[in-house]
Amino acid sequence: MVAPHGGILQDLVARDAGIRDDLIKETETNPTTWSLTGRQICDLELILNGGFSPLTGFLDQKNYESVVHNSRLANGLVWTIPINLDVSESFAKTLSKGTRIVLLQEGEIPIAILTVSDVYKPDKQVEAKHVFRGDPDHPAIKYLLDSAGDYYVGGELQAIQLPHHYDYTGLRKTPAQLRNEFETKQWDRVVAFQTRNPMHRAHRELTVRAARERNSKILIHPVVGLTKPGDIDHHTRVRVYQEIIKRYPSGMAQLSLLPLAMRMGGDREAVWHAIIRKNYGASHFIVGRDHAGPGKNSKGTDFYGPYDAQELVETYKNELGIEVVPFRMVTYLEEEDRYAPIDQIDLSTTKTLNISGTELRRLLRDGGAIPEWFSYPEVVKILRESNPPRAQQGFAIVFEEGLPNASQLGTALLSTFLQFGGARHIKVLTHIEDPNVVELVPDFIRSGAGLIIPQDFKDAAEQTNSFYLGTSERAAIKLGAGDEKISHIVQKVVLFLEDHGFFQF
Repeated sequence: MVAPHGGILQDLVARDAGIRDDLIKETETNPTTWSLTGRQICDLELILNGGFSPLTGFLDQKNYESVVHNSRLANGLVWTIPINLDVSESFAKTLSKGTRIVLLQEGEIPIAILTVSDVYKPDKQVEAKHVFRGDPDHPAIKYLLDSAGDYYVGGELQAIQLPHHYDYTGLRKTPAQLRNEFETKQWDRVVAFQTRNPMHRAHRELTVRAARERNSKILIHPVVGLTKPGDIDHHTRVRVYQEIIKRYPSGMAQLSLLPLAMRMGGDREAVWHAIIRKNYGASHFIVGRDHAGPGKNSKGTDFYGPYDAQELVETYKNELGIEVVPFRMVTYLEEEDRYAPIDQIDLSTTKTLNISGTELRRLLRDGGAIPEWFSYPEVVKILRESNPPRAQQGFAIVFEEGLPNASQLGTALLSTFLQFGGARHIKVLTHIEDPNVVELVPDFIRSGAGLIIPQDFKDAAEQTNSFYLGTSERAAIKLGAGDEKISHIVQKVVLFLEDHGFFQF
C-alpha cells in the first residue's frame, strides 16, 4: 500500500489517546478558548485524523510563507494550500508563544488543544495572488478578505476527539480505517474519485473504465465539508452516492465521505486533493477537467484553464507518490446504447448524446424528462425531491436602498401574492440587519417560501433565487429612474416572477 505523505500517517487521535483524560481535565480550567468556524472544523478534523499528513498542527509563519510562495513546507515537502487558524485581532492580542488554546466545536465541545508557536499577520493580498491567482471574484479570495480573521495562529495540536457528526457516521471513514479495510480486503491498488456533485451514469462509466485499465478498485470519495456556494447540499448528494454505488460490479467500489473544506483552488487544490487521497490509502487519483475550479468570474472569464490542474499535478508526479489518472470524457452512443471515451469516437460519423450541467438544472427546474441513458431513475427521483420545479421553489425580492415607499410597497406585494393562493408561504422579512435573521433567508427560500425583503443585506446577491428590485445595473427587476406608481411596480414584479416560472397562471 502507498505510504502516507511524509512517510507517517499522523493520526493524532490515536497518538494522544493515552493523555486524553488529562487533556479533558485541562479544558475544564483553561480559560483560553476559541470557537471554531465551519472551515476550521473541517481543517482540524483532517489534521487530527491524518488526512493532512504530515501536518500535526496549524502552519506557523515560516511554513505558511513557504507554502504560499513555493507550494512546499519549510522542510521541502510538497504542500500547496495553506492551513491556517485565523483569528480576530482582539483574540490574537491575548496570545503569546506557549499559550494553550482549547479549540471548541460550536462553542461547547472540546476537540483539541493548540500550543501557540507564533501569532502573525499575513499579507492577504500576497496569499490571494500566489495561491488563488488574485481575481477578487474568486470565492476563496472573497472568503480570505471578507470572512477570515486578520491574524493567523501557528502551533502543534493535541487531540481530544474528532469533531462530532450526526449524519452518515458509518460512511465517515478516517484514513486509518480505510487503510485497514483496504488491507483486509487486499485492495492494494485503489483509484480515488473526487466529487462535489451528484453522480450519473457517465461518472460510473468513467470510474469503472479507469479501474479496469489499471487493474484496481474504486474509492468514491465525495466532499461533504464545505464546497462552492450554490452547490447541491451534501445530504442530497450522499443519497445519490448511496444509490449509484449499487450499480458497480460487486466488490469493485467503496463509498467514503471526506470532511474537506474546499477552496476551489484549481490546480493547486488538485495537488492537495491527490496528497489527501494518498493519505487515505489510494494508489491512483482521477484529476478532472477544470478540477476544483469555481467556473467563471463576473466578466465571464474562467478562473483556471481546463487542463491547468492536470498539468500542475504532472509536474509533481515524482514527488507525490500517487499515480494521477487524467479524467477521460465519455459520451453516450445512442445507436449502441453504451458509453465510450469521446477521444475514441469519430464524431463526424457517430451520433452521440450528452446533457450539460446547465441543461440538467433546466430540466429539474422545469420538471422536464431526464432520460435513463443519462441517469438512473432512482437518482433522478432523489434530485427532484431536493430540486422541485420552479413553481414550487422559493424566492426573495430584495429592495435596493432608497426605494421610495418601501413599507407600502412591501404590503402591496404581500397582498398581491396572497391573492394567488397555492402552497407557497409569503412573508415580509424585516430586521434584516440582524445576522440571525440573515441566516434564515436561504432556509426560507429552500423551503419554498416567497420573501419580500424591504432593505438590502450582505450577500443578498449570492442567495439562490434572490432578486434585486431597483434602478441599479444589478437589479434583476429594473425600475425607471423616476418614481413609479406602486401598482406599476407590483405588476413588474409579478410579470418577472411569472416569466421565470415562480407563478403559473
